[in-house]
Amino acid sequence: MSAANSPPLLAAIWQHADRQPNRVALQSLQKTVTYAELASAIAQAQAILSLQTKQATIAVALENQPAWVVLDLAAITNGNPLVPIPAFFSAAQMRHAVSDAGATILITDNPSNLQSIFAEIIDATSTIEVASISLTLFILKSEGKALPQQTAKITYTSGTTGNPKGACLSLAAMTNVAQAIQLATKLRAEDQHLCVLPLATLLENVAGVYAALLAGATIHLWPSDQVGLMGSKLNIMQLHLALIYTQASTAIFIPEMLQALVQIVESGAAKLPSLRFLAVGGASVSPQLLTRAAKIGLPVFEGYGLTESASVVSLNTREANKMGSAGKPLSHIEIKITGQHEVLVKGANFLGYTNQQQQIEQYAFIDTGDIGYLDDEGYLFINGRKKNVFITSFGRNVSPEWVERELKVSPYIAQAAVFGEARPWNVAVIVLRQSMDNIAISKVIQAVNAYLPDYASVAQWIIADTPFTAANQQLTTNGKNRRDMIWQHYQDKINALYS
Repeated sequence: MSAANSPPLLAAIWQHADRQPNRVALQSLQKTVTYAELASAIAQAQAILSLQTKQATIAVALENQPAWVVLDLAAITNGNPLVPIPAFFSAAQMRHAVSDAGATILITDNPSNLQSIFAEIIDATSTIEVASISLTLFILKSEGKALPQQTAKITYTSGTTGNPKGACLSLAAMTNVAQAIQLATKLRAEDQHLCVLPLATLLENVAGVYAALLAGATIHLWPSDQVGLMGSKLNIMQLHLALIYTQASTAIFIPEMLQALVQIVESGAAKLPSLRFLAVGGASVSPQLLTRAAKIGLPVFEGYGLTESASVVSLNTREANKMGSAGKPLSHIEIKITGQHEVLVKGANFLGYTNQQQQIEQYAFIDTGDIGYLDDEGYLFINGRKKNVFITSFGRNVSPEWVERELKVSPYIAQAAVFGEARPWNVAVIVLRQSMDNIAISKVIQAVNAYLPDYASVAQWIIADTPFTAANQQLTTNGKNRRDMIWQHYQDKINALYS
C-alpha cells in the first residue's frame, strides 16, 4: 500500500505506518495495534472482503474494538458501502436497515443474536479473522440496491418515525469533517482518544476515530459496558475510571454523560488532568452545567451537527469559546439563517437518502429543521427543532428542548419532556434520578423555573412510568425525545391535569 493517490484518510494512515510504525493506533483492553499493524490488518481485511463481497454493501454489527475500525477502513479501500448497525436498534430496526440499504453481507461478533434476527434471509455462514479476532460473516438472501454514486457509508437515525432513515455519505464529506475537527481541536500524535459512544454513531466514527487517525493519535476502544454504557443506563463511575485508566486527552460526550461526570467530580471524585478537550454534542447543554464544569476544571466544548452534514457543523474551541453557543462553523461549513430563524447549512452535504431518486446538490444549503441564530461574532445558537416549537394559548412560542435542558440540569431529574400547545401553562413528564415526594419535586421545579420566563416555566408535572429509551420508542437512537410516542403514552394524564 502507498500514500500516493490514496484518499487523505488512508494516505495519512500509510504515512503514519511508514514514519511512526510502532506508535499505537488502536488500543483495546486485550489488544494493541500499531500503525504498521493497522496498515497490514487493513490490507488483509481488504483481501477478505474482495473474495467475499464483490463491491457489495456490507452491514457491520460489532462492539467497539479494533476489528470495527479495520473493517471500516478496508471497506473504504475496497469501495464497499458500509452500514453500521447500532446494538441499541430493535430487531425490527436492524432488519429494516439491512433491507433498506440492500446489504448482502452482515459481519458480527454476536452471531447467535444476529442469527435469530436474520434467520429467514441468511444464505450462508462463514468465519473470518480481522485484527486477530474471529468474526461471523453472513451472506444474506437480499438484493443489492442502487445507491448514490460515491456512497461510502449509510448511517441510520430513527428520528421520529418507527423505521430509521438511511443517509448516504461520501468519504470526501466525512473526511472534510474529520480534517476540520483535527484542525479545530489541534489533535496531535500524542493524544489519547477514548471512544465513549458506539462506533456505529456517526459522531464517534468521524469526529472521534477519523480525526484521531489523521493526526496519528492513539484510539482507545473498550466495549460499551466497560465505558459505563449498559443499554439506556449510564454507570458514571465506570466511565470516570475509563477516562483515568486510558489517560484520555480527548473524548466525545452527550449532555447526560457530562451532567453525571460533573456531579461526581463535584462530590469528590478524582479530577482528570489528562483531559484537554471534552466535546459535547447530540443536544443543547445548559449554560449552568457548562459553568459548573468550568469551575471543576473540565475542558468542555459544546458543538452542533447533523447526519446530513456528515456529523459536526460547528464547535467551540479553546481559541473561540462562547458559553451557551454551539460554537463557530467549522472551516468547510457555511451557515445561513432564514427570515423564519431556520438554520441552513452548506458543506459536507450527504448524497441523499436510500431509495431517493435524485442526489442532493453538493453545493446547496440544507434545511436542518433547527431554529437559531448567528450572533455578531459568528457564533451559532440553536434554540430547538422547528417542528417541536409550540404556541401557548397566550401566543408565546416555546421551544421545549430549552425547558427540558434546564430541567435536566437538576441533579434530581434525569429526563424530561415538556408539552403546552394551545394551553395556558406547561406540563413536564419527568424521569427522576431518585424517589422523591411531591413537596421535594415541587421545590426542584421551582428552582428550575427561576431561570425561565413565566411563559416557558413548568406549572405541573407527571412522573414517568419508565425512563425514555429507544427500546420503548420514546427516545431516538441518538438520545433525543420522540415526542409523538411520549405524548401517546401520557396524553390522558396530561389532559387530565388541564381539566
